[in-house]
Amino acid sequence: MQKLSDFKDDINKCSKCGLCQSVCPVYKITGNDCAVSRGKFVMLDGVLKGDLKLSKNIEKYLDLCLKCGKCTNFCPSAIDVCKIFETAKYEYAKNTFLGKFIFFLQSKYIFGNFIKIFKIITIPFRKKHKSKPDSKLKVLYFKGCVNNLCPRTDNYIRKIFKNSNIEIIEKDFDCCGQPFLSSGNLERFEEVKQHNLKMLDCDFDYLLTDCASCESTLKQYMDANFISLGELILKENIKFKFPKPLKVTFHKPCHLENDDFLEPLLKNCENIEYIKMENYDDCCGFAGEFAIKNNKISREISSKKAENILKTEADYVITTCPACILGLYQGLAGKKNPPEPVSLTDFLAKAEIK
Repeated sequence: MQKLSDFKDDINKCSKCGLCQSVCPVYKITGNDCAVSRGKFVMLDGVLKGDLKLSKNIEKYLDLCLKCGKCTNFCPSAIDVCKIFETAKYEYAKNTFLGKFIFFLQSKYIFGNFIKIFKIITIPFRKKHKSKPDSKLKVLYFKGCVNNLCPRTDNYIRKIFKNSNIEIIEKDFDCCGQPFLSSGNLERFEEVKQHNLKMLDCDFDYLLTDCASCESTLKQYMDANFISLGELILKENIKFKFPKPLKVTFHKPCHLENDDFLEPLLKNCENIEYIKMENYDDCCGFAGEFAIKNNKISREISSKKAENILKTEADYVITTCPACILGLYQGLAGKKNPPEPVSLTDFLAKAEIK
């Protein structure tokens, strides 16, 4: 496991150019230089030099981050900002009572067993996917924690692919690890990583995901042929017919690398008009624990997102991340005649499969 000192050269690579300011959603709201990576790097450089100690105040600024990755993508030095912040959070939290308590709640004994119990409880409510004997495509399905808690998405996927020559393979995957990275729980992340890697020991063509955050996290440690739900539907050329004309718009999650599938997929949907919103790829402001620790800022970012959504006058706003759905609801709360935020899976399941 890496230490903060291992990132000394990366931290020093930051030229303090300030380009991260132009893409950081938090900086756009606060104007606080400690909200962007270069400001945090100044503090962490002080820690490495011994001028500062990792403290509650520094952790507060480390938490002032959506982990959207926009600064890394825009950084001329290609510094892996999130990895540095996660390591710093781990080194601070592992020595505090609150940190140890959070790590305990995230352990396999609490968080892990909580998910397992829901897996067992929801088995009777999950329809089994009947693969055809001549299935041409094998996909290993990574459900993610939300779908393990709720069988609805599971059933919708089976509805969508019921007439396709696809074999859906399920394994006992653990959480992708994103919540643990966000809180700096690197030991728990390593634990689920090793477990999930063992689940790859089978014959499959693609690793299927329907959550952008899960896929982004898995790609950090899995070498597999990934395919998102939207990409798979487009690949299979599945067509949909909605009972009445609808207008839809799309929120691109920060962790969704590629949305090229979206418009061609929606063209295969009868009675659907797609309206691209302004800044459709701007962050929704939720990001899990960020919405709890920085609620006011989170709501301001969500509200700005909601303004662009409302301009489209859409009936639905589609996305591919469960956390983003919560962020969209947060921004649209109290608005007049807001569109309904839905996952791509939920939305397509409303239609007749042609």
